[in-house]
Amino acid sequence: MSTGSGQAASAPSLQQWQDLAAIDVHVHAHRSVKDDAGPVESGEQMGEYFGIGTMHGHTVPALAAYYRERRMAAVVFTVDSISATGDEPVPGNREIAELAAEHADVLVPFASIDPARGAAGVREARILARDYGVRGFKFHPGVQGFYPDDRSAYPLYEVIEEFGLISLFHTGQTGVGAGSRGGGGVRLKYSHPLAIDDVAADFPDMDIIMAHPSFPWQDEALSIALHKPRVYIDLSGWSPKYFPPQLVQYADTLLKHKVLFGSDFPVITPERWMEAFEKLPIRDSVRPLILRENAARLLGLPGAVTESGSPSTP
Repeated sequence: MSTGSGQAASAPSLQQWQDLAAIDVHVHAHRSVKDDAGPVESGEQMGEYFGIGTMHGHTVPALAAYYRERRMAAVVFTVDSISATGDEPVPGNREIAELAAEHADVLVPFASIDPARGAAGVREARILARDYGVRGFKFHPGVQGFYPDDRSAYPLYEVIEEFGLISLFHTGQTGVGAGSRGGGGVRLKYSHPLAIDDVAADFPDMDIIMAHPSFPWQDEALSIALHKPRVYIDLSGWSPKYFPPQLVQYADTLLKHKVLFGSDFPVITPERWMEAFEKLPIRDSVRPLILRENAARLLGLPGAVTESGSPSTP
């Protein structure tokens, strides 16, 4: 991972990550420990779209227990979309970071700040990076209503790059608003991965994850990941049985060190994802890279193996 000049609040989590079966880099916390039921309406809409019934939210401690039981770790975050909803995210970034620190054997906290927050959001990003130990920031351009290469977001990226953290961008189709009137006002154009190519060029020392198979722009996403050395792809949000064949081919070959396991839980359970992944034509030597080792290297975990095969220094 990149090593910026900023100082994070604590060392990376998951000191015993080698004992884990997998590291899920894409997990949503939808419920606060402060007796908040979470966004019920969106949970019903998303659950109907994905055919799983009402999508129930989980608190951070509940997520820790869920993943610990499965011998997995999880990167956990919320989505700040105050510009679209007018509401603060539930749970908040600080709650997630504080609770994740109590479960550092299985949880890695990311934060989320809507670029529309402007200078106040940049100040909060710095606090979260410096004092709360977050390891990255999640952006959902379609929901937040911005192009990733919009210069208004660049001050946030400057903080992320300075502290050597990760930017995680939703790309492609989204279940948010899908099937509802006007798609819930979500505009898919903001989630085209090509805008991330500009971000990767302008912030060459910032690690970037393009989340999900980037339907209908899968080839563009593959091209960016091939061209830009610090751009990765996570495989969340889709059952692997629906992955485009070119994604599977590149994950098994040229991008084997840059593809990451992600479920998008609670949209897809890790079990459902793993069951379908087992049936893909992926070589046995590549599977551990996708499921665990690439994420360990990207997160800067101690003893993670570099692409050359040698252990990295924490």
